[in-house]
Amino acid sequence: MKNLIKLTVFAFVFLLGVNSVNAQTLSQDADRPEVVAKAKADQLTPVLDLNGDQQRALFRAYTAKEANYKKHINGKDPKDATVIANKQKFDEALKESLKKTLTDAQYKKWLSLKDN
Repeated sequence: MKNLIKLTVFAFVFLLGVNSVNAQTLSQDADRPEVVAKAKADQLTPVLDLNGDQQRALFRAYTAKEANYKKHINGKDPKDATVIANKQKFDEALKESLKKTLTDAQYKKWLSLKDN
């Protein structure tokens, strides 16, 4: 009887551990602003030859942009005046942030990459 109780308790604890591991993997969604921003920063780092501070600033700027897009633009009517105004505002905020962070040569290169 004692062994049966021990086995039941062990199985219960094991199942709780499996559920918490599963919950951690679900939270790393590819649509999260941080994940998208990290991918974008990693993509642009070798192209623009960014240093560590610039890479962090780029990550923060793209995180803010993606979070705002997710909240105010994604899933809404793209022809709506409010959505168009918000999109323009968020894009301008990204440009201003990157203009402060990047050198003139890096910023021009980023603009040429962005237009393509």
